[in-house]
Amino acid sequence: MSDWLFDLGNSRFKFAPLHGAVVGEVQALAHGAETMTAGTLEALPQGDTAWVASVAAPALTQEVMRVLRERFAQVQLVRTLPQCAGVTVAYAQPEKFGVDRFLGLLAAVETQQPVLVVGVGTALTIDLMDADGLHRGGRIGASPTVMREALHARAVQLPASGGDYAEFAADTADALASGCDGAAVALVERSLRQAAELLGTVPTLLLHGGGATPLLPLLPQAEHRPTLVLDGLARWAVHHRAAER
Repeated sequence: MSDWLFDLGNSRFKFAPLHGAVVGEVQALAHGAETMTAGTLEALPQGDTAWVASVAAPALTQEVMRVLRERFAQVQLVRTLPQCAGVTVAYAQPEKFGVDRFLGLLAAVETQQPVLVVGVGTALTIDLMDADGLHRGGRIGASPTVMREALHARAVQLPASGGDYAEFAADTADALASGCDGAAVALVERSLRQAAELLGTVPTLLLHGGGATPLLPLLPQAEHRPTLVLDGLARWAVHHRAAER
């Protein structure tokens, strides 16, 4: 069988072949109304089953699904489930829990230890899961990139990008980078402390998402898992197939 995994996020579109239960080589594209051209969509792979996770705008999701249905015998759009493959979601309305966050937990549950899963994309998402796979809840904030863009939108003299992190910066670009990256790091660090109090042990910190890299030097205890959502999507696909047998 030729199966492919598709992760359609708010900022990036990633896809990879599924080899059994293992994610193959990942390809990534920026997307948006101005970048996801017809040519880009038509260049997508073909195969037997496409497993799709999307938190993108409905119009873009529908367009990608239309193209994939022309290129695959089956297209499976993944939804968040209350319980799946060892994970129990904390939300009373699980359908409101973002599928990217859900898949991150599905990938992380294989560690069989408490984890704090942090996604850095358009949003900064933080989710705590105990060693039994019980999701204890989480937070959603603005990512450093969105903080910078919001400041620039309100005060055009503040650059939307650039600068280097410093504990006490001596110019505006560095101060912006330091403030926005530092705000994200502070929220993660507080979440780690509160998680340790709740669980009685410090959880493993897993970082993923297109904006994770600048935060890694500031969170040296973190494990970088750039394919975490696709790994969770692979686990979902394997679980789904097993359930159908």
